[in-house]
This record gives sequence, C-alpha cells and structure tokens, in this order.
Amino acid sequence: MIPVTILTGFLGSGKTTLLKRILNEQHGMKIAVIENEFGEENIDNEILVQDTNEQIIQMSNGCICCTIRGDLARALEDLANRKKAGTLDFDRVVIETTGLANPGPVAQTFFMDNTVADEFLLDAIITLVDAKHANAQLDQQEVVQRQVGFADRLFITKSDLVDAAALDALKHRLLHMNPRAAIKVVNFGDADIKEIFDLRGFNLNAKLEIDPDFLAEDEHDHDHDHDHDHDHSTCGHDHSHDHEHHHDHHHAHHDDKIKSFVYRSDKPFDPNRLEDFLGGILQIYGERLLRYKGVLYMKGVDRKVVFQGVHQMMGSDLAGKWMPIEKKNSKMVFIGIELPKDLITDGLDACLVK
Repeated sequence: MIPVTILTGFLGSGKTTLLKRILNEQHGMKIAVIENEFGEENIDNEILVQDTNEQIIQMSNGCICCTIRGDLARALEDLANRKKAGTLDFDRVVIETTGLANPGPVAQTFFMDNTVADEFLLDAIITLVDAKHANAQLDQQEVVQRQVGFADRLFITKSDLVDAAALDALKHRLLHMNPRAAIKVVNFGDADIKEIFDLRGFNLNAKLEIDPDFLAEDEHDHDHDHDHDHDHSTCGHDHSHDHEHHHDHHHAHHDDKIKSFVYRSDKPFDPNRLEDFLGGILQIYGERLLRYKGVLYMKGVDRKVVFQGVHQMMGSDLAGKWMPIEKKNSKMVFIGIELPKDLITDGLDACLVK
C-alpha cells in the first residue's frame, strides 16, 4: 500500500512553501506530488527537471510531480499503473489541494473507489493555517473551518506576524474546533519530515489522541447537562473561583459552525443498539460529520472496539484486549458542522447497558 498525505489550507497559508521544502530535502524518499492545477502557485520550475512532454515532471532528487486536470481517482490509478510497469518510481504520494478546496471529497476517494483503496492508504490530512489572517478567514469562509475540522495535524504559519497573545488565542480556537489534531507552529515550511509523514491518522488501531488541554477544559465546561459516569467534581459548584483557566478570559468568542465534543462512559455499550443508533446518525447527519473516532467498551467483547469515519463512511475493527489494570471505558470524539450534541450524547446514553 502506498501512503498518501493530503496537504490543505486556505489561499496564501504556505502550502507550496512547505511542499518545496519537502521536495528539496534529501530525505531519501521518492515522493509523487499531485497538484491541483488551480493551485495559487505552481511548484517552482527552477527545482524541476522536465524530462517528458507529459503532465508528469521529474524532480532533481527523484521525486515526481503531476498536475491533474480531472478526476483524482484516475490520476492515482495512473500513478499506480506506472509504478507497477516500472516507468515511475515513488514511495508515497502528497496531494496538494487548491486553497479553496474542501478536503472531504478528496479523503472520500480513498474509501469509495475500490481500485484506489486497493493500492493506496490515506495516512493523514495536514492543514496549514495562516496566523495573520486565520481569524478573519475562519469567520468568513466555511471551507477554512472544514479544512481545520478534517485535519490530523495543524501547522500554524506566519506566526512572526502576530503577537504571543494572538497566537495563543488562535491555538485555543483551533483546539475547540478539532481537539484531535496536534498543533505545531512552523516558520517558512520548516517542519520535520516525521511530523508530516506516517502519522497514521486514518489507521483504525492508532491511539485515539485528544488534546489533554481540551479535555481539561471540557471538564469545566458550563453546559454539561449530563455526566457520562465520569466525575465532574466541579459541576454544580460556583465557577466564580479560579480554575487556573485564566487564558479563557482573554480569548475572543467565535461562534464557529464547526465544533467538536467528546463523549465518555464507563458503562458498556449494547452492540446492537449502538450499531442501529450510529447508522441512523450517519444517515441523517453524515454530511455534517467531518471526522469521528473512538475506542469503545462493548458488552460481551473482551477486546477494545475501534471505529472512525469521514462523513457517512465508517469503519470499525477489534483492537487489543483490555488489560487487567485498565479501566474499561469508551471515549469518542465527534467533529462536525453544527452537530446536535445533546441529541447524539443522549442517544449514546440510551445505547449503554442498563
């Protein structure tokens, strides 16, 4: 399976700068880059060796770059066929989307097209965010919110153009939109290759990582109507005393359409009830669900059940056994557009074994 990384971000966020750096670095990998021809800036031709008159260009370090004018699935199949035939040699693929692109349909290609799914493995979606213009873009462009919501990793660029307080506020905003994605500040595309490749964002058995700061804040959220069998020691208490969340007081409020929430329970799920409920949720709200992932404690199953999905496409699998020292519990994160949090959490509660 050939791993694929999707590189996304709004116009001017620095995608091409990062891509140039990846392609110029002597990392020993042969990378095939698929560029959308409507990208705001094409790869700098000075670093390319044009050795054919086709749309595929050979790089000086062995990487290749192709511009697609149509269907992504066809472009991927073409690359796979050339690799098999020995006319092209590459280890992995990077897809650079246009700045106006919603990464959702790009990701779905790897689940909907059987030929693509047989040859390629979607590794991760990396989203670049322009520190200087991010707040205005997030306010005005839903596609930018989608780019953040789909991300497995967020790179903040152009941080030298804002002060520390503004950068902190942006991180806080991104965290609440997508607590799954690690946030890293990068300057002029200076990101470690290890932070770009082999992130296993779409690997079912990869560890469910949710930013601990988000969970800490979630514990002190003021809108908890129910506790899922975990101790909200502060719920119902006067919140006027300091929880050391002093940073909350200077963050501007943004009513982002894309939000995330975490569901947790120590009680086991009834497998049939949960399957029926999640199936219904996907049918009704699938287009509004961007990414979701979880580790589940199921009645009658001695192993962890892991699941994740993009829009209506959900996959699940059995992971390792619950260790004797582990506390069995379920943890799920949902990222989407104006999702009915109470309806989903109440529905999940109803799927628990009484």
